[in-house]
Amino acid sequence: MIRQRLCIALAAVLALVLAACGGGGDSSSSGPTEIAVWHGYQDTEGDVFKGLVDQYNREHPDVKVSELYSKNDLVLQKVLTAVRGGSAPDVAYMFGSWSPNIAKIPAVVDMADEVSQPDWKWDDFYQAERDAATVDGKVVGVPALVDNLAIVYNEKLFADAGVAPPTPNWTWDDFRAAAAKLTDPSKGQYGWLIPADASEDTVWHYLPMLWEAGGDILNSDDTKAAFNSEAGVKALTTLQQMAVTDKSLYLDTTNENGPKLMNSGKVAMLITGPWDLSSLTDIPYGVQVMPTYAGSDGGHQTISGPDNWVVFDNGDAKKKASVDFVKWLTAPEQVKAFSLGTGDLPTRTSIGQDPAVLTQLNETLPGTSAFVENLSNVEKVRPTVEQYPDISEALGQAIMSVLLGKAQPADALNTAAQATDDALAGR
Repeated sequence: MIRQRLCIALAAVLALVLAACGGGGDSSSSGPTEIAVWHGYQDTEGDVFKGLVDQYNREHPDVKVSELYSKNDLVLQKVLTAVRGGSAPDVAYMFGSWSPNIAKIPAVVDMADEVSQPDWKWDDFYQAERDAATVDGKVVGVPALVDNLAIVYNEKLFADAGVAPPTPNWTWDDFRAAAAKLTDPSKGQYGWLIPADASEDTVWHYLPMLWEAGGDILNSDDTKAAFNSEAGVKALTTLQQMAVTDKSLYLDTTNENGPKLMNSGKVAMLITGPWDLSSLTDIPYGVQVMPTYAGSDGGHQTISGPDNWVVFDNGDAKKKASVDFVKWLTAPEQVKAFSLGTGDLPTRTSIGQDPAVLTQLNETLPGTSAFVENLSNVEKVRPTVEQYPDISEALGQAIMSVLLGKAQPADALNTAAQATDDALAGR
């Protein structure tokens, strides 16, 4: 189940956001309050979500929730158009990377006061989810999904090469050495594959390495780039060594060949998320946490891409019903039902730490529980600044220039840092 959660808002979106107007008024109907929920769930997720909506409608006869499928990566543009026309949805599933843009929409409900109420149990959501939903103190949504990156490896290729499988104590030196041993040019076999299209997915794979090396994306007040540090160079040098020197790193320029090449025995390791597990049907595989850098206090950090349920103010009655529905949908009981029904990671720590839930998830799709446990290694999120699309583009180009042997890590990062500083300064 491959999802594109990391799409970045287009630059033109910001102008639309700033021009957006508020939602419409309450309906004069004397029947149940009707609210529309936009989401991108399909297949199993769609079926489970529909079941939950039906359950809510049965248990809340004063509210009628209708669901409308909308492709996830198009929702921001559709929402902006709807807001401008006074026809915003009442609730929409929206990418966490859009939070700074969402915060600019006047019709979006600030959930800060709501989630501060004890019965919401806001602290039960993973810290990274709460951070990604908060922009300058405004809570723009409630967590709808969470994921992370870990090592997924082909157990047979490791055994055939006589290489010990990854351990929780692996360093990037261990990872690099194993990848080299698992590379066989005569077979077209590589130790590792990385998305290499300069997109946010490419950047997403570099950021945990940056954090593990002790670095960060921006400075403490989000005014300047910080990734062109010694730590940033160290992380990018690791990629350079594997791609250019060792030639153990396969550059997937299409960003869609990972599971296919792993199933065919051409790639021994992916650093990917739980969404790829269901595609690995032809091999025995294992899941292990990210490597770290020896001597660094960055630990085995990973990255998360939380998405949110965003509520829009379409009048008091609809707003109240929408907030109540989101509260119900994201309560522990429904989080558990959705996770067990779909295999998605639970968005609440109380469910993620339930041994019975972990066992059931792993029985359905082996390795899922390792990703749930890996959520404890999510310590940082991407900066919630409007200029992040520019930062991502600059970093993506820098990473690719190094992977292709066209630039040195320090030079590439300095160039990206200048572009980042210009964007943050509005130049």
